[in-house]
Amino acid sequence: MSLSTHPHIVIVGASGHGKVVADIVEQEGRYRVVGFVDTYKTADSDWYDLKILGSDLDLPQLVGTWNLSGAIVAIGDNWTRYQVTERIQSLVPQLGFVSACHPSAQVGRGVTIGAGTVIMAGAVINSDTTIGEGCIINTKASLDHDCILGSFSSLAPGATCGGNVTIGALSAISQGANVIHGITIGSNTVIGASALVLRDIPDFSVAFGIPARVVRKRDAGDRYL
Repeated sequence: MSLSTHPHIVIVGASGHGKVVADIVEQEGRYRVVGFVDTYKTADSDWYDLKILGSDLDLPQLVGTWNLSGAIVAIGDNWTRYQVTERIQSLVPQLGFVSACHPSAQVGRGVTIGAGTVIMAGAVINSDTTIGEGCIINTKASLDHDCILGSFSSLAPGATCGGNVTIGALSAISQGANVIHGITIGSNTVIGASALVLRDIPDFSVAFGIPARVVRKRDAGDRYL
């Protein structure tokens, strides 16, 4: 199959993260990225050898112009990614979201991956794990068997979760954090870098340390990146 016959998609967010997502899509070979959509960059400028096609407000027109089959929102902050996804769904409800998985990632039998999720190089996802929509499984992160990762959550590079771990929607497990078997982490929660999580962590919390302890509460949409 020639590249031109692959379904056309756009990547929303011309950033360093967007470059990584574009590279994953290219290596996976299921879609053709026709360009980026970005609110803060000038249309017709270049990014990662691709064009900035416009902002998300231009998507209703771009769908027809480029015969778009889907999009990936490549924004690292979970809350912002969620908000942009909701806005795009409102603007162009006919445009779906596609997932992308780097060829070097290991995905076990029975794994479910939601639309708009990106799985990066060296990630490991073991059997019967469920990943929601719009998630990020970053470089060399891992989820063991029977885990649940809520929609618009993320695992940073090197984050590790044992089996039967549940992570709520819009939560972030930071770089190098470790979550032992059977733990539940609530929604809208941030686990700090290199933390060791030995007990359940509630919703709307920030926790870090060895062992991890809740150090404060947070509101939905609070920045963590």
